Amino acid sequence: MNPDDTLLRAISANRAERLVDAIDLPIGRWVADGQHARLRFCNAPYARWAGRPTEQLLGCTLAELYGPEAWAAAREAFASAFAGQTVSYERRLTHQAASARWARVQVFPDRGEAGEVEAVYTIAFDIHRDVVEREELRLARQRLDRFTEHIPYPLTYVDREYRIRFVNLAYQQAVGAGAAALVGRPLGEVRGAVLWAEHKPFFDRALAGESVQYTRLVQNLPQGPRWMRTSYVPDFGDEGAVVGVYTVTIDVHDLTETQQRLARSVERDDLTDAFSRRTMMERLDAAVARCADRPVALYFIDLDGFKALNDVAGHAAGDALLVALARALQAAVRADDAVGRFGGDEFLVLASVHDVPGATRLAAHLLDAVRACAATCHSAQAVSASIGYALAPHDATQAMPLLRLADNAMYAAKRAGRSRVMHCLDVQ
Repeated sequence: MNPDDTLLRAISANRAERLVDAIDLPIGRWVADGQHARLRFCNAPYARWAGRPTEQLLGCTLAELYGPEAWAAAREAFASAFAGQTVSYERRLTHQAASARWARVQVFPDRGEAGEVEAVYTIAFDIHRDVVEREELRLARQRLDRFTEHIPYPLTYVDREYRIRFVNLAYQQAVGAGAAALVGRPLGEVRGAVLWAEHKPFFDRALAGESVQYTRLVQNLPQGPRWMRTSYVPDFGDEGAVVGVYTVTIDVHDLTETQQRLARSVERDDLTDAFSRRTMMERLDAAVARCADRPVALYFIDLDGFKALNDVAGHAAGDALLVALARALQAAVRADDAVGRFGGDEFLVLASVHDVPGATRLAAHLLDAVRACAATCHSAQAVSASIGYALAPHDATQAMPLLRLADNAMYAAKRAGRSRVMHCLDVQ
């Protein structure tokens, strides 16, 4: 063998070992043995995960290590991987001394130079918290850091000069170029000036010794825009200095969209899509904290005649009015003002104002918006609103006192005949 080839293979093997150790996940390589598979390689995290020295693990079948139930859970996944597929399965781990935990194990083939499956790799992810939270939030978190040449996610290794030293098959497919056209070239040259300017700060942080992640919406993918997360992991050499950076990019589209929906469900009212009561109180606290520089008015809006509408036209008509009213109130104020549903047929509007006359004009404008919306939604049923309002810092400098003043003014407007507005200082 050519000495240069021997050196390159040694460098590649050393880099692969560092790659395996850089990812703090249990990794094992299994070779088929009849109906079972025997462990032929594992990294240090795997040995810690198994709770045994490496020499006690190598050569054993999964059933010998963890019992027949563990092999029963893994058998189909191993069979699929040996058939050339990348699969995963979940099981509850019971071999550790600590309490049993859920793990997701990904199994994927290791192919030889001729393309045949020589062995399979396993990577175990602790998903215990995800499984527990999934029952409560229906949110499945995926921990998808991957490694090695055949991992189904783009992976690279870049040296301190930002030159590509390794790319896996998924990365080659993503950029539409083979390894021969990529390795040795500056990453900025491969990806283009715009993308390089976007990603270079994360490479710099990793080269400084920090593990970082970057999540962004990637356009122009065959399957459409997808949320992708790239992890940048520093590669520390034997002397402790960072000699390069590993990157792995995973698809977190479903997870990100689920998180966004969950966040929106907390922030928004389910029916009207106005801000929720909790969000409005948070906004009120923040607005009052800076009211000395930016005065605000809080409007407490309670519908008049809403119960009669429900009794006559039904709750579906009432719900339709609430939805339309939330939109009408938002349209009546500026985009950076806040409209929220306080509960039932009560709404809050938080808006920046200059003075009491300005707040009074806006109150009248909101009352007109309610009347117009009610007439449009259900002209046969008279629905209006009683609106009370208070200003910060003019009337109060804390959130709860301001809310009470606006609420009291609203009830005063009802007592005075309804379908009107009232400033808290006008309350007798």
